[in-house]
Amino acid sequence: MRYSAKDLGVQVQHNASGRPGPRVITGQYRASWRSDVHRMGPVIVAEVGTNAPQGRRLEFGFVGVDSLGRHYNQRPFPHLGRAVGTFGPLLVHALGQAVAEEL
Repeated sequence: MRYSAKDLGVQVQHNASGRPGPRVITGQYRASWRSDVHRMGPVIVAEVGTNAPQGRRLEFGFVGVDSLGRHYNQRPFPHLGRAVGTFGPLLVHALGQAVAEEL
């Protein structure tokens, strides 16, 4: 699970390295992506994410007025969704194999 979460994070960073994802200006946004795996009772949880404030806006776009009164029509630059779409089926397959080996 730890390796899969790390691989997903690396893919997100790759997708956030230029078009069709967001362009790299300083590299801080791309470097802000982290992965963590921990146990919550009998369940193992893998989290991949960023605490950067622009993450949601870059992934989904933004149309409207921001808190400072500026008007935007920013198109989305999906990078997380594309990575999850690629790694989701691979992760499900790997988990299925791990369970089958233990049974």
